[in-house]
Amino acid sequence: MKVTIIGGGGRVGSNAAFALQCQGVVSEIQILDANTEMAEGEALDLLHGASVLADQRIYSGDYTRARDSDIFVITAGLRRKPDESRLDLINRNVGLFRQILNSIEEAGYSAAAQFFIVSNPVDILTHLAAQALQVPKEQVYGLGTMLDTARFRSLIADELGLAPTQVKALILGEHGDSMVPIWSSACVGGLPLEGLKGVNPALQKKLFERTQGSGAEVIRRKGGAGWAVGATIAEVVRAVVHDQQSLLPVSSVQTGKAYGIRDISISVPTVVGRAGVLDHVEVDLWPKEIQGLQASARALKETFTSIRRSESSNFAPG
Repeated sequence: MKVTIIGGGGRVGSNAAFALQCQGVVSEIQILDANTEMAEGEALDLLHGASVLADQRIYSGDYTRARDSDIFVITAGLRRKPDESRLDLINRNVGLFRQILNSIEEAGYSAAAQFFIVSNPVDILTHLAAQALQVPKEQVYGLGTMLDTARFRSLIADELGLAPTQVKALILGEHGDSMVPIWSSACVGGLPLEGLKGVNPALQKKLFERTQGSGAEVIRRKGGAGWAVGATIAEVVRAVVHDQQSLLPVSSVQTGKAYGIRDISISVPTVVGRAGVLDHVEVDLWPKEIQGLQASARALKETFTSIRRSESSNFAPG
């Protein structure tokens, strides 16, 4: 299976490529970036480790060479300028994202190709891609709250002195301010987390707030996320390649099946396999969690409407 990472010369894209190389789950990795020199350097660096890690073809390329890709992983994005509003940044990233989609369309792609969106705002861009690309919506999905969930689990384990791989807890909703912690199903080793000594509302609040602020904390300390996001990208790709039918909090177009949410892309429990998004699953949640999830969907719809309005005004006759 061939994966093309668009934005592969950047921190997130190159870390994703390394994670995929370490796991050996795909046969071919193409690094594509507007900075061709950087893309070539990253591909060469990864190639140098191929004899130690996995038997894969790794190279830099362009959109024409990407036409036969099974999965396009889009990680390219812009950073916020000083004093720039969140909506202004979103509009700039939407503009860049549309350019990328246009380049993919012009070069062509397989009808079976899948599009895995990582660039932020991930839920908005996933929804835009699902509307713009000529593939079934099941073949378009975003990283969603995968990274938030990974951070959540790891921070819980670190705080309580537990094995990280044994902690299961979810973040659902928007990858952003309105994300929702799902404490109702949180467990460790199959046992309810709430039954453990020291787990109380104050600790839960502390852990969620740390999770919610983790992106900003990493940016402040090292300039941007990389390793953890690369690992979560590889987790989703592995679920697709091996048709694992894993239940993951990826972002995808909602049709009303889960929690009455429709007409927006957001993270709910989602079955992921070889064909992409196989199903949305509505599991029992606490009433306040359902309310939070629905509020998150409303917030995303408002943002999406604002963006479409802004795009329309930019193309209005002068």
